[in-house]
Amino acid sequence: MKIIRTKNDLSSEIAKRCEAGDKIGFVPTMGALHDGHLSLVKCAKQHSSCVVVSIFVNPTQFAPNEDFDSYPREEEKDAKQLETVGADILFLPTKEALYPDGYGCAIKAGKAAQGLEATFRPTHFDGVVNIVSRLFDAVKPDIAVFGEKDYQQLQVIKEMVETYNIPIEIIGAPIVRTDQGLALSSRNAYLSEDEIKIASTFNKILRNATQTKNLDKAKDELLSSGFDKIDYIEIRWNRVLGAAWLGKTRLIDNFHV
Repeated sequence: MKIIRTKNDLSSEIAKRCEAGDKIGFVPTMGALHDGHLSLVKCAKQHSSCVVVSIFVNPTQFAPNEDFDSYPREEEKDAKQLETVGADILFLPTKEALYPDGYGCAIKAGKAAQGLEATFRPTHFDGVVNIVSRLFDAVKPDIAVFGEKDYQQLQVIKEMVETYNIPIEIIGAPIVRTDQGLALSSRNAYLSEDEIKIASTFNKILRNATQTKNLDKAKDELLSSGFDKIDYIEIRWNRVLGAAWLGKTRLIDNFHV
């Protein structure tokens, strides 16, 4: 696996791969990788012959009160994990490389970004399309893979590609869960052992809600299970989507209706 830190070096390497006939796959991440991320790389390998993974903790998708400074950064560990699943290129750009002229961006999130996460994180999806569009421009992939755990984000990216005629196929990869059903997330590292037990009820309650459609009951069950606050439980895109707080950690999950 090649580790590349500059856009010029990445462009040169991608050009060589394309000349050799490679189809370029891309998995953008913020690092602190777990089996969920690695499943995205495996998915990308099924649809392409050269997989680029980026690691960049993007400041524009964090609000001032969120965990940008404390978000886990484990570059060496992440690189070793990516080698085990056959990633071809690890792109580790600096903030200056991706935002040479500041954080402004002509591309904005569309209708898919309304409500749900945006109600509680109003700047988040504009930050997501800002960085993803910049990474797409740097990598120029044929396909890109995003996890279904951030289901609204997946819809936002699909809408962005369609709206701005970006010639990249967007592929959604299934959620990877623990044996107890907890959706894997980098932020799970913030949870204590007791909180992990409580968090593992989230998926069961949402899954039940796909059958009953009783969202108020689901909210009550989450609070009774030990969650501190519910941001939302709603049905959209034939999914029950939820976000809830456990201590200082915010968890999201979803199930197909």
